[in-house]
Amino acid sequence: MAETTTADEPTRRDFLFIATGAMGAVAAGFVAWPLIDQMSPDATTLAAASTEVDIANIPEGQIITVKWRGKPIFISHRTPKEVEEARAVALNELRDPASDESRVQKPEWLIVIGICTHLGCVPLKNDGPFAGGYFCPCHGSVYDASGRIRQGPAPYNLAVPVYKFTSDTKLTIG
Repeated sequence: MAETTTADEPTRRDFLFIATGAMGAVAAGFVAWPLIDQMSPDATTLAAASTEVDIANIPEGQIITVKWRGKPIFISHRTPKEVEEARAVALNELRDPASDESRVQKPEWLIVIGICTHLGCVPLKNDGPFAGGYFCPCHGSVYDASGRIRQGPAPYNLAVPVYKFTSDTKLTIG
């Protein structure tokens, strides 16, 4: 004789377990949300995520400094001679090999983060043995007109931030 099995009907206790679990999950969400939300950046941080710079009034051969995310950004309007000298350097002469072409979007404009890669000092602009280069007086790191390390203890080139030209006279960093 074949026995038939029947599924147990849900009881009131099963309903209470499910309802209690669901309410606990909702309560946990309400408790966790403020903790998760406070980790988001505030409005001032989001506003500083990018900055727009008018480069129309920067004469050739001059370097200006703007601030982005609390860091100095060097914007250099390089002369044709500086560009030519930067491109003529053999990559095997460099400690941190990088071509000038890989560091710029337009040959006449170099945009780098102005923080020495040795100990985080701010190098001096248009200083050192390389025309249009940078010199960090703290420990003697010397960078060329492409922001590449040439002498001293710094291990890497000056970093290039994310940037784009929005027009011939406007630059957006970040």
